[in-house]
Amino acid sequence: MLHPILDALGLTEHNPGSYIGQGEWTGSSSEPALEVFNPSNGQRLATVSSASAEDHEKLMHAAAQAFVAWRALPAPRRGEAIRLCGEALRRNKDALGSLVALEMGKVKAEGDGEVQEMIDIADFAVGQSRMLYGLTMHSERPGHRMYEQWHPLGMVGIISAFNFPVAVWAWNAFIAAVCGDVSIWKPSPKTPLTAIAATRICNAALKAGGFPEVFFLLNASGTGRAERLVEDPRVALVSFTGSSAVGRQVGVRVAQRLGRSLLELGGNNAIIVDATADLKLAIPAIVFGAVGTAGQRCTTTRRLFVHESILDDVVGRLAAAYAQVEKRIGDPLEPGTLMGPLIDRAAVQRFEATVAQARAAGARIVSGGKALERDGHFVQPTLITGVKPTDAWVQTETFAPILYVMPFRTLDEALTFQNGVPQGLSSSVFTRDFQSAEKFLSAAGSDCGIANVNIGTSGAEIGGAFGGEKDTGGGRESGSDAWKAYMRRQTNTLNYSDALPLAQGIRFDL
Repeated sequence: MLHPILDALGLTEHNPGSYIGQGEWTGSSSEPALEVFNPSNGQRLATVSSASAEDHEKLMHAAAQAFVAWRALPAPRRGEAIRLCGEALRRNKDALGSLVALEMGKVKAEGDGEVQEMIDIADFAVGQSRMLYGLTMHSERPGHRMYEQWHPLGMVGIISAFNFPVAVWAWNAFIAAVCGDVSIWKPSPKTPLTAIAATRICNAALKAGGFPEVFFLLNASGTGRAERLVEDPRVALVSFTGSSAVGRQVGVRVAQRLGRSLLELGGNNAIIVDATADLKLAIPAIVFGAVGTAGQRCTTTRRLFVHESILDDVVGRLAAAYAQVEKRIGDPLEPGTLMGPLIDRAAVQRFEATVAQARAAGARIVSGGKALERDGHFVQPTLITGVKPTDAWVQTETFAPILYVMPFRTLDEALTFQNGVPQGLSSSVFTRDFQSAEKFLSAAGSDCGIANVNIGTSGAEIGGAFGGEKDTGGGRESGSDAWKAYMRRQTNTLNYSDALPLAQGIRFDL
């Protein structure tokens, strides 16, 4: 029986998975279909057909034609098109947020919040469409003017992960659209239904407004279609969100064809709690950061460094909070649920293996540590002490609600611990000491792309550029000047004099 949430969004038991423009959805009967399961109970929700190589080529041809028309529209008109997408998402927020919860497993409030991110980035993109600024420079040559301008880049490939099945696409696609680009989306095979629904909503809004459709979709099983997208020289930019291991491969393959890549990869995020911290702020931030989305955010808090003088107090408070969370694990669509399931059985197995590794080495499991014996892919939020910052499992990102708690004596020591991992995405310090806060934010402090004071590592706003350093990939999406990644820069010089002087005083007299 079809789930009513799917029916509300026009989804069926069997869905064509790829959108190739002009109202045409397709999917090959010869390719393995994607089977979509509810991670809360293991029941099948629907199937989605996979794109064939022929489907891929049709899509690329249609996207290339769409780009020629789209880039000719003035940027403010492109902004108006994205405004219509944002309004359509507002109308569908409840249904789409519910589908995110149903298909991915994050609680309903987080699912709705993810759709709100899409709406917010649409609003941001509308404003950005009138602020694609270039610079004017003084020429060293008399009677000359220099300036730079930004032009549309072309086709943008977006490969997204299951944990934010629609928001990350919007971060890229809406900014790319106001920049004059069209996008080709290869979503996670674990969450194809939300991708279909979002594509339909946004393209329908464009069509109703008299705009060309610029959002193309490529659902497929396996890695073949994604690899082809990465290696296709017609794709000017590949934006990849996923693991550091796969991101390295993407970066190399795109670089081999001298294309551009925007990499948003793994995080192993830490919070530092010093002796002056306001624990009324710190404890809720730590708990949400560690257990929100069942630990399946790239900004999830995975390491906690606590000043040794308050370590026992903090661990005790966290254990009490974790006990409350554990009472409210369940169906993410049920009101009051605080933590939903992991995405699949493989994620549960990785959780169990990591806990077993830490336990075997002598770590103390303060809270949790087990998978729940019930339908679906549920685990306990887990609090672990007695580990070292250099332990292999502490250095590795496990996509699960596991938090390692470790003591420190000085801020310098804590910073060494925090920065001593391969990843560099998000970081926080809780302190009421001005000098500690400023040092944390200085060049000698956190080495992460995101550094916060007295708020947690998770829940970044769309106005700031999002991304991290080191194994996190160095990419930046969403706010600030991240729009520049989706455009090509051109430097222009105009000679309005009667002479032809050369730069650097070079003379070339004939």
